[in-house]
Amino acid sequence: MAFENRAEAGRLLARQLDHYQGRRPLVLAIPRGAVPMGKIVADLLGGELDVVLVRKLRAPHNPELAIGSIDETGAVYLDPDTRDLWDEPYLESEKAAQLATLRRRRQQYEPAGAVIDAAGRIAIVLDDGIATGSTMIAALRAVRARHPAKLIAATGVAPAEALRLIRQEADHVVCLQTPPMMWAIGYHFRDFSQVSDEEVVATLREARRPRVASGTSA
Repeated sequence: MAFENRAEAGRLLARQLDHYQGRRPLVLAIPRGAVPMGKIVADLLGGELDVVLVRKLRAPHNPELAIGSIDETGAVYLDPDTRDLWDEPYLESEKAAQLATLRRRRQQYEPAGAVIDAAGRIAIVLDDGIATGSTMIAALRAVRARHPAKLIAATGVAPAEALRLIRQEADHVVCLQTPPMMWAIGYHFRDFSQVSDEEVVATLREARRPRVASGTSA
């Protein structure tokens, strides 16, 4: 069954995570597609929204296939099942390319505000969908290094094998759908429109605006 869009998946994830409501969870969305979902989850749980920056490391001659992932500190996770697809010179070149993209992206997102400290917080790392799990694993490791009180992985759709690996990295995993056959993530959303960097910045800025209590008069 496909989700109508990311908004529907975000509302359903918030429902599954409602026991964290009122505990000010920090929702860390993986850009770009998960950021609108992350705002919905953060709003419904009374939490805060930020991003965790990671990039897929692409297989040679097949950029849709991940051989691993890298975070903005340069820490790398490699999928052992893809080891025969690359050599060291290719890996070093791909790492440099993706790290440069992460640094550009961090500069683009800086106007939305400083990185929110995850130490001692309930941290929910969120992606719209998971294929191999390498990006989520890199994101979880990056956030774990920031010492959250509890680390949760949340996603709309993922294959069972990826979830098995992710459960080794997170304290709690929430996944709405685990199809027996996992196609491209967009196949599981009727509307899987691209999200731009400009939309990410606008969403983060909106999420950080002070909330005005209802009924307050000027």
